[in-house]
Amino acid sequence: MGVTRLKRKDRYNKTVSRLEVQGLKLATNLELGSRSKQSTTDQLAKNNAILAALSK
Repeated sequence: MGVTRLKRKDRYNKTVSRLEVQGLKLATNLELGSRSKQSTTDQLAKNNAILAALSK
């Protein structure tokens, strides 16, 4: 059975939805009590610590 090509609209939707999921996975607005706690060795956490120290 041959592979059918997706129509342009479907290819676009596939790409957009993939990018949306990727964006959600990379989202850093973690809530308190969330199951996915932000790591303290995370680069973002290090940057925030430096910015906090500089703003004092």
